[in-house]
Amino acid sequence: MNQESNHHALNYQAYASKTFQHLHRYPEISFHEYQTRKFIRQQLESFGYTDISSEVGGGGVIARLKGGKPGLTIAFRADMDALQVQEETDLPYKSEIDGVMHACGHDAHTTILLTAAKYLIHLKEEIAGTIVFLFQHAEEVKPGGARAIMASGALDDVDKIFGLHVSGDQTFDGTISYHEGFTTANSDTFAIEVQGKGGHAATPQHNVDVTLTAAYLIQQLQSIVSRHKNPMDPGVVTIGNFHSGNGVSNVMADVATLNGTIRTYSSDLRALAKKKLYALSEDISTAHGATVKIDFIDGYPALYNHPNETRTVVEIFKARFGQDKVNEKPASMGGEDFAYYVQKIPGLFYFIPAGAHPNGKNYPHHHPKFEIDEKCLMLGLETILTIVDHYVIESEVRPYVESGFNEY
Repeated sequence: MNQESNHHALNYQAYASKTFQHLHRYPEISFHEYQTRKFIRQQLESFGYTDISSEVGGGGVIARLKGGKPGLTIAFRADMDALQVQEETDLPYKSEIDGVMHACGHDAHTTILLTAAKYLIHLKEEIAGTIVFLFQHAEEVKPGGARAIMASGALDDVDKIFGLHVSGDQTFDGTISYHEGFTTANSDTFAIEVQGKGGHAATPQHNVDVTLTAAYLIQQLQSIVSRHKNPMDPGVVTIGNFHSGNGVSNVMADVATLNGTIRTYSSDLRALAKKKLYALSEDISTAHGATVKIDFIDGYPALYNHPNETRTVVEIFKARFGQDKVNEKPASMGGEDFAYYVQKIPGLFYFIPAGAHPNGKNYPHHHPKFEIDEKCLMLGLETILTIVDHYVIESEVRPYVESGFNEY
């Protein structure tokens, strides 16, 4: 790629830093990213993009850069939504929106993709194919934005798709991590309400004890993973909340509620776990004289990194960044709606350690003190440019933007 004079590293570092801090300062929650979408479109238009679609799938923004030569259509996705978390950092650009914070790094993802769009438009004539810049709304709240964007048909012509996620709980060290195959899990949730008959604690024979019923149910739900599934097939059932009674020791409650999540990789186990949850809940409640209501939410599907795209990108990353900078990580039981894209489009979702504290005292995603090192922004940009170089320019992989991460 030929670099023009205005492609100086400091221009892009300064732009990325300014953009990231702006997005972090003004976060918006899922399905309400109104000013964020407006900002993204304004930025794209200022770069010179004209093929821009807004409100895709109810809130996505998509820009297309068609090159001067025919070739593949490849897409890059960045999510843009924030969380209902009160920020507790000391950052000079901390959130100015009460109760809302970018506590998962989506501000970094959007910044990285915007910076890539700013860079790549200058190389339009060298591109053999089309690059799709996808800014997705509502990753944090089911049903998410990815499913609706796929259903819209806006990506029907895309040949390959890529996404990244910063890992704020791991200190930035200039590395990139990935996992081939299933990388995140089917993430389903449920809420169960057990209805009994309350009364005086001294006369349990006249009541239907929902606390006992629900407690027994919680124990037996674990048999889904311990006795009903193949032990070689990963699966987790977790009860996150259980409530019964009003705090009075001599009163038996009328209603007990519990909620939780089921995480699996295989579609067969996903279906089995749902079936067993219903059966166990109904049978145990009936056996204790209670009734039950179940609200089951089918969450994001398991994210599958396709072998061909994974191995290709891993090799070009190793060539660009060094063998020791690209590492395979274990699969996660977390959820990620990028999974909807790779159900239909071959692709890869990878990770960049991005924690800001070298001593390792980093906070996990969704924590009010979540913080990332801005150096990850330029590394993220480099990864996108490296993928673009391989798939739609096909020249030798080499650095484009000096980003300072090579010191690690």
